[in-house]
Amino acid sequence: MFNGKTVLITGGTGSFGKKFCAKVLQEYPNINRLIVFSRDELKQYEMAQQFNHHPKLRFFIGDVRDKERLYRAMDGVNYVVHAAALKQVPAAEYNPIEAIKTNVGGAENVINAAIDRGVKKVIALSTDKACNPINLYGATKLCSDKLFIAGNSYAGSKETRFAVVRYGNVVGSRGSVVPFFLSCRDKGKLPITDPRMTRFWITLEQGVDFVLKNFERMQGGELFVPKIPSMNIMDLAKAIAPDCETEIVGIRPGEKLHEYMISVDDARNTVEYDDYYVIQPSFVWWDQEHYLATNGGRRVPEGFYYSSDNNDRWLTVEELRSIIRRDLVGQTYSLWPSVHR
Repeated sequence: MFNGKTVLITGGTGSFGKKFCAKVLQEYPNINRLIVFSRDELKQYEMAQQFNHHPKLRFFIGDVRDKERLYRAMDGVNYVVHAAALKQVPAAEYNPIEAIKTNVGGAENVINAAIDRGVKKVIALSTDKACNPINLYGATKLCSDKLFIAGNSYAGSKETRFAVVRYGNVVGSRGSVVPFFLSCRDKGKLPITDPRMTRFWITLEQGVDFVLKNFERMQGGELFVPKIPSMNIMDLAKAIAPDCETEIVGIRPGEKLHEYMISVDDARNTVEYDDYYVIQPSFVWWDQEHYLATNGGRRVPEGFYYSSDNNDRWLTVEELRSIIRRDLVGQTYSLWPSVHR
């Protein structure tokens, strides 16, 4: 799919971006160019070193808030992954306008630049916090999701198509609870918000694979949700630091007890497949029955919702330990197939 093509990823120096670039460069040796678009020159320099100055890799310093810079960066680009975002929940609560400028205004800029530059396909990364959001970060990402889905109508006669991928917490990503708990082990105590708390979990490898597969699947307008396992926060603590004490500190502002990826209201337009769901758009021109017939999916039942506590796939303590060990040594791993409690 990417052979002979040019691909751009916004926020490309992040955890997802690095894994995405490594995967694409390995699997598509005949790619024309892979462009990393991000704000931090130091991170770009370090990433160039890590990739041994790969001849197909390009680095563009820029901010998604800067529409003109995006127009320049997308010249000749065929595919775009939009991973740039301000994603720290407390920081977004304290700096709401900044989060809106990046997560909402930046999404608008990516959409307009992609359409006007003739990009073929764009996939934007979302989060489980965008489903029934209770914090500003989740609200901005829900708004971003809506913008990218509507981008298919904005494209008019142009061929640019947009889709969204939504998934849960990424094991080992920067700022997530796994590296935080690892850093707390030497102190002998782990802060626990609420012992009932559950979260969805996905590995970087799976997140990248899911995005790549959806570039092939997408028609434009879909919101793709993978079927991934959940884990209870106490099991997470046991997996990372079994000898540590735990201290209940209470749920932080803007935090949920359980996360959702598909709400009851979204379920009316949701189609289920073996390993993922698709929330279909409500476009006048979108033929849901034709989509079902040609893609082999099935409608979810009335009243369906997909949350981290009603999941039928659960990650065990040993499975998470295995993932962390493999992640630390850079090996591949899989927790995808039928992980049950």
